[in-house]
Amino acid sequence: MKFARTAFATFAVALGTFVVDAGASTVPTWKGAQTVTLPNGGSSLPQGYLPDLSCPSTGNCIAAGDFVDNSSNNFGFIANEVMGTWKVPITIVPPSNAATKPGLTPYGSSCATAGNCVVVGNYVDGAGDSLGFVASEVGGSWHSATQVPLPPNALGAGQTTLVSAVSCPSNASCTAVGSYSAASASPLLASTQGVILSEVKGSWRAAVIALPANANVNPMASLGQVACSTAGSCVATGTYVDTNSVSHGLIVTDTAGVWSNGAAMTLPANAGAYPNAKVSSLACASVRSCTAIGTYLTRQGRREGFTIGSTNGVWHRAVRIKLPAGAGANPRVFFFGFAGVSCPAVASCTTGGQYVDASGNYQGFVLNQVKGVWQTATVLQLPAGASMVGPYGGAVAVTCVAAGTCSEGAAYLDARGDYQALVVSEVADRWVASTTMSLPSGATAVGIDGGVYGLVCPASGGCTASGSYLDARGSYQGFTATAN
Repeated sequence: MKFARTAFATFAVALGTFVVDAGASTVPTWKGAQTVTLPNGGSSLPQGYLPDLSCPSTGNCIAAGDFVDNSSNNFGFIANEVMGTWKVPITIVPPSNAATKPGLTPYGSSCATAGNCVVVGNYVDGAGDSLGFVASEVGGSWHSATQVPLPPNALGAGQTTLVSAVSCPSNASCTAVGSYSAASASPLLASTQGVILSEVKGSWRAAVIALPANANVNPMASLGQVACSTAGSCVATGTYVDTNSVSHGLIVTDTAGVWSNGAAMTLPANAGAYPNAKVSSLACASVRSCTAIGTYLTRQGRREGFTIGSTNGVWHRAVRIKLPAGAGANPRVFFFGFAGVSCPAVASCTTGGQYVDASGNYQGFVLNQVKGVWQTATVLQLPAGASMVGPYGGAVAVTCVAAGTCSEGAAYLDARGDYQALVVSEVADRWVASTTMSLPSGATAVGIDGGVYGLVCPASGGCTASGSYLDARGSYQGFTATAN
């Protein structure tokens, strides 16, 4: 299962009011965060897991994650915000073949319009296999989850499916991506392949992606991100392993409903022979103008960050991220993987992450692309008294309503060594001052696994956040908050 900042991490934002430099334009003002009331029997969120937030319009959102009951059983749940009011969350009803304890876990969500959303993830069936599910909301009503279809060559017993992400450009027309176990003539040659799941007028079907010619017999292929501008116009990214066991970034494109063969990302010129490429996030201003971020190893074994983009559908060589002055010789760049890049316009994107400076301290950074050129990253400025961002801190997720107008969430360690949260906003291409935010119910920390997992500012105005924090008992609880 995929959990929190200690594994894939998340960014921490508990909510209050921004502090802005004199003369700066107005930035969102957050109302106090509200605790999520869990479904009947719910006691807490396992490791603070509330990963997904989708908002098709201001005041209309869904948040999805896991909760545990008093017997430590895991359940998936969905909270709905309808016209500015959060409803009591519902428990996701597992597919009919689910195990008694299915461990159903949401991984991705998308809403085409208010009241028409999809949540995808994984569960365990009665035979103990890991399978993918999709749960759909139609006209404001959620249906029971159903098992996703797999390609004809899918392994039967022993199947391990991962459905990682979904994008819905219109009602009943969605695309989800992930991986599955493919069968072969010999059980010893079973392999992990990437899979694309397409919904057409409410019906789902599966397709295998064609990998580059140098793919290994077991390519360990997986698609982790997908973005669709319209039905039949999508881009997905992920990774695969070649015949030399080298990990490459992978790109596939859907044009008029036809998926291209997978193509390997071309890494920066200083990439090592074994770059161990990892792709973290993907965003598209249009299907022919997209940006992905990730990390790779240089010839010296240093972990650097990269950005890679497409122009008119053509993907370019990845660009090494220029870190702030004082970065360590091996900066160990890290992206948390939750909404880590936003592209509100063609050739205009924003991202952020974590790195290690020359003194061995963990720092956060924010980074802008301006008119197609990636600038030098800026150190994430922390509040007075902060010690550093810590190994589970830094800039994590970003949302932009227009070029040069963004908000980014981050976590840092305070003087007591507790993880706290802040939001920093960009106004007119300038990152203005940030502030630590107050948590619900007098909580004093978000912990290593809590914080905001979702931050969305729709173009129609206002913002919504969802996440988790530590309550007085030391258990993780969920929260939501809005800003205007």
